Amino acid sequence: MSKYKVDITGLNTSDIKVLSNAEMTHLFVRYQNGDINAKEELINGNLKLVLSILRSFNRSDINLDDLFQVGVIGLIKAIDNFDLSYGLKLSTYAVPLIIGEIKRYIRDNTAMRISRSIKDLAYKIIKFKDEYMAEHGVDASSSIIADHLGIDEYQIAFALDALKDPASIFEPIYNDGGDTIYLFDQIADVKEKNSDKDMLISLRKALLKIKEREKSILLQRFIVGKTQMEIASELGISQAQVSRIEKSAIENVRKLIK
Repeated sequence: MSKYKVDITGLNTSDIKVLSNAEMTHLFVRYQNGDINAKEELINGNLKLVLSILRSFNRSDINLDDLFQVGVIGLIKAIDNFDLSYGLKLSTYAVPLIIGEIKRYIRDNTAMRISRSIKDLAYKIIKFKDEYMAEHGVDASSSIIADHLGIDEYQIAFALDALKDPASIFEPIYNDGGDTIYLFDQIADVKEKNSDKDMLISLRKALLKIKEREKSILLQRFIVGKTQMEIASELGISQAQVSRIEKSAIENVRKLIK
């Protein structure tokens, strides 16, 4: 199997031609002298470069066909702006442009819409971090980034977090013999107290009738607001056990309230 193997609809990636440096130099001379056909050959002869980059973005939530098209746009921009006098290989010049196009597409097409000002700040932070790393060989600290961009340090984390993909609170994060723990179970409950007096009375009566451990866990979870992991640590049991007891307690309370 080719090391560049990526499945793209309607394209036999194993048959894509790879140009030699001499062939590319000859085609660039032709293209820069006005031969449009030479540009077409340069694009087709460098598609495997795009495919090799796509392997780094091979995630289940991203359509590779779309990313391939976006990557080709980056390749075309590189070909249009490349000059033989740079003394570089086209691949060296093109890779950052292709990656930039792909990352920009992914950021602009996330499931959650983020304001343009926050996105722009995030891009400035990333750009400065890359430049700082290239110049100094180490990551820029939050204070250095904040000083350079004239922002508060908390804005850095806020802006970068805005680019991350959202996660469902019902996403499973652990499974122990069929008892699945979801992201929701890691979140403390900070809802306001129920103002329905009748429901409160029924709930209090139900809590008096369930097992002491069940009542304790429900109170810790939904009154104190602790996570299952915090409760498990205090009781010296597993989080899966806390999850089972909590579900059992909720079911028992539900039956008693009906």
